[in-house]
Amino acid sequence: MRVFVTGASGWIGSAVVPELIGAGHQVVGLARSDASAAALAEAGAEVRRGTLDDLDTLRDAAAESDGVIHLAFKHDIAFSGGFEDAADADRRAIDTFGEALAGSDRPFLIASGTLGLAPGQVATEQDGQASGRTGGHLAAGPVKRLANAHATAALADRGVRSSVVRLPPTVHGDGDHGFLATVVAVAREKGVSGYIGDGTNRWPAVHRSDAAHLFRLALENAPAGSTLHAIADQGVPIRAVAEVIGRHLGVPASSVSPDDAAGHFTWLAAFLAMDSPVSSAYTRELLGWQPTGPGLLDDLDKGHYFATPSV
Repeated sequence: MRVFVTGASGWIGSAVVPELIGAGHQVVGLARSDASAAALAEAGAEVRRGTLDDLDTLRDAAAESDGVIHLAFKHDIAFSGGFEDAADADRRAIDTFGEALAGSDRPFLIASGTLGLAPGQVATEQDGQASGRTGGHLAAGPVKRLANAHATAALADRGVRSSVVRLPPTVHGDGDHGFLATVVAVAREKGVSGYIGDGTNRWPAVHRSDAAHLFRLALENAPAGSTLHAIADQGVPIRAVAEVIGRHLGVPASSVSPDDAAGHFTWLAAFLAMDSPVSSAYTRELLGWQPTGPGLLDDLDKGHYFATPSV
């Protein structure tokens, strides 16, 4: 297939592109900078210059492709107070892709998230669907992003083989600068590897290579309107994560009270306090996906998160 990929040079995209090319697909990657364009060209992809706001570019690229994988999201503004604006831009892109692909039966995949789907319970692919949970317990921005996933799945009724691939908050691997790297940086700065309360709350995770493999399987075989979970570790206790980090940094792992969590972890506190285990049983059965990369704790133990300051 000729596949158009947004976010192709990002953390997930830079693993998805070689996964697709290795399987014989031709990749066209959206690049908003010279550095991104160079990285894509080096990886063997064709470069299409533009941004998520260039809707004509998105429409044309989708129309010229056999499928679309939409990974880009304005994380820079989402985590600096503009999550709703980022979700709105995402929706405009999704609607544009939907219009270009309507009636074609071509695949269209987006990346979404699992965090907050079913707090305190093991979330499944059926949670968070339009006919189930509404996301009323979430803030306005995440509610809009959940609605974007609903809109993508609904494109199945318009002749698009659409799929929503939900990712955990931790997609780990060498080179990660996301949530886990930030947790390591906080522990290094504070001189203590903290966890909130008793630390038994659970954190789902997947290695980047396994997430990329699932995107390829979904592109090739996922049924229209499907929701998939890229989850390898269903739920790792946060205390276990803190203990591995503490051991590598040579600092104690200890509890931070819920009242002090915001001061200690700043914006990470709300996420680290959540109990968010997630199942991928349906996804594995549907597509035969079997994660082979290291689990979260094993990957932490490899040491690459501690080689240099993480962020």
